[in-house]
Amino acid sequence: MADTFIKQLELLAPAKDLVCGMAAISCGADAVYVGAAKFGARSAAGNTVNDIEKLCVFSHTYKAKVYVTINTILFDGELDEAEQLIHQVYEAGADGIIIQDMGILEMNLPPISLIASTQTDNSSWQKIRFLEDVGFQRVILARELTLNQIKEIRSKTNIQLESFVHGSLCVSYSGQCYLSHALGGRSGNRGECAQPCRMKYDLVNEEDTIILKGKHLLSLKDLNLSEYLKELVDAGITSFKIEGRLKDIVYVKNTVAYYRQKIDEILLNTDTHKASSGHSELHFIPNLIKTFNRGYSTYFLHDRGEDITSFDSPKSRGEFLGKISYIKRDSFIINTEKKICNGDGVCFFSTHNKELFGTNINRVDGATIFPGSMENLEPGLDVYRNFDITFDSTVRNDKTVRKINVEIIFKTSEKGFILQSIDEDKTYVQLIVECEKQIAVNQDKAYQTIHSQLLKSGGTIFHVSAVNLQSEDIFFIPISILNNARRELLELLENKRLQTYIRTNTPHILNEASFPDKNLSYLNNIANQKAIEFYKRHGANVLEMAYELSGINNSVVMRMKHCIKFAIGECPKFNGKKTDVLGKQLFLKDGKNKMKLEFDCKSCVVKIYY
Repeated sequence: MADTFIKQLELLAPAKDLVCGMAAISCGADAVYVGAAKFGARSAAGNTVNDIEKLCVFSHTYKAKVYVTINTILFDGELDEAEQLIHQVYEAGADGIIIQDMGILEMNLPPISLIASTQTDNSSWQKIRFLEDVGFQRVILARELTLNQIKEIRSKTNIQLESFVHGSLCVSYSGQCYLSHALGGRSGNRGECAQPCRMKYDLVNEEDTIILKGKHLLSLKDLNLSEYLKELVDAGITSFKIEGRLKDIVYVKNTVAYYRQKIDEILLNTDTHKASSGHSELHFIPNLIKTFNRGYSTYFLHDRGEDITSFDSPKSRGEFLGKISYIKRDSFIINTEKKICNGDGVCFFSTHNKELFGTNINRVDGATIFPGSMENLEPGLDVYRNFDITFDSTVRNDKTVRKINVEIIFKTSEKGFILQSIDEDKTYVQLIVECEKQIAVNQDKAYQTIHSQLLKSGGTIFHVSAVNLQSEDIFFIPISILNNARRELLELLENKRLQTYIRTNTPHILNEASFPDKNLSYLNNIANQKAIEFYKRHGANVLEMAYELSGINNSVVMRMKHCIKFAIGECPKFNGKKTDVLGKQLFLKDGKNKMKLEFDCKSCVVKIYY
């Protein structure tokens, strides 16, 4: 089916606010995704309609897109407000909305593009084909998919495919996690996840024998697919998504700049093209190890194999510096060639309990380091830098700008001169200037003056790549007139770019495409009457309402591809082990709760019951 699909590669960046969004675009993002004031899966990253409008104006100048997340499940009393909000963000200029709740499709919607959130559990081609049939323009794929599974989806659908390529990993299939709500009443599907997956648990068997004690058994490393983007392109991915709507501006600028360079390398050698305009003029060297990470993995892109876990700590460890070679009373020495500075933050795993400890660096004297605390430091420990003050300051204060190439043409006219500009997208404007004409005595000098003044672009979004003087006789023009004309011309061009920006117009027409499943449980996250109407329209029976409404006891509160047995080397399928160490039944325990684990070795899916 996908033979007709036209490839255009999009780098999609997170933005918790207007400032981060503009920084992402400046560093090379083709699109950003932001939360609306309400109903986003990160409730702490909401934005006003006014800020969304400002971000749209800034982004659209570069032909970059803005997507707004309205991807929580909605209760009946919220439907009218959500519908009004969708109209508001559309009027503000948003290019698409990222949604989870199917009740939204039963609303009176503006002609805005619909993007199926990863919360809709987009893990099978049948589900994705259905979403395409009912009017979605894009789906955000489940993170757990392998390269071969992505290829199968691409071969059987024409919808745009978006894939996470970087950032924190949810251990559960997105949209299928109810653990936070079950343990503390804060629902991830309502944007309030308390991240119980990052907490400590004991692994015990049916006899309460402790197999692993006090480990972060559900905590994963972070995703990094930067070396496999070409494989994803070949598999059919056209939008590469960076996770991190709660991350700071340094994380956003650094990751966007890094992935921009990687994608640009691909564009040089393929028939695909960039999804926006302009080029970023960086003044720092992006480095992924310098910003928040728990260690990196490729997750399941090439199926199960590598270690994806972060059992010892859910915190960022950063870059490896070296081993401690010598300890003094108030200082230590690391065997490293990397420069360590006052104000850096370092961390290490204690040999006593494998806990991650950290301290700031107060002073560096040659090879000797004086930390804020000497607690748990000892010779032989691996030391990591989780805060590089020099890098952070450089990126945070960097004034990266994004420029659009433009050619300026100069022509003389009967009453003065004409300036014409054509940018890299073939946007054209013309300015007629009337002024006194007096043939220059020194033609070469006048020519150079006009040429040099028109080459300047100042603080505009443009880079004047060429000036073409189409005149046989050059007359004297005061520099002030030239500069004013150039500024007016480029202002006209910027306004023209905004005026000619085209949003995809996608009217929503109800149909009766058949939903792949016929009997729906709480796992389908149905929380309102409109969602019920949607599924009935598409031939499915709603047997249970969302977990947040029904609160079903002794039920599956998490589905995950992460397997604890595999992680500890006790998987009978992959490790070839069949030992009695684990017993017949395994549980996760914290101070208050005990949750049963169910292992389906055939499908390699693990379920947690509570």
